[in-house]
Amino acid sequence: MSTQIRHEADHHRYVLVVDDREAALADYRTEGDAIVFTHTEVDPSRRQSGLGGNLVKGALDDVRINTGLKVVPECPFVAEWIDVHPEYHELVERG
Repeated sequence: MSTQIRHEADHHRYVLVVDDREAALADYRTEGDAIVFTHTEVDPSRRQSGLGGNLVKGALDDVRINTGLKVVPECPFVAEWIDVHPEYHELVERG
């Protein structure tokens, strides 16, 4: 199984591609110095396989490496994922 995280900036979303098919997405909007994650969605047939967490990790890693933006986890899934991964708390607090 090959996976890839794709940032589709024109569509304000991150997409997780598995074997050349979109399996999950995370929508966001930018507000000043913040990226606000508003919604995540995983293909129903692929839930319970950890793809949502892989997507969030990949999106947050991209934010960490390529931007100076603060993360605002408006989406409950993103918020919960960050809560249980303290190594990403600094993204919420920076800026």
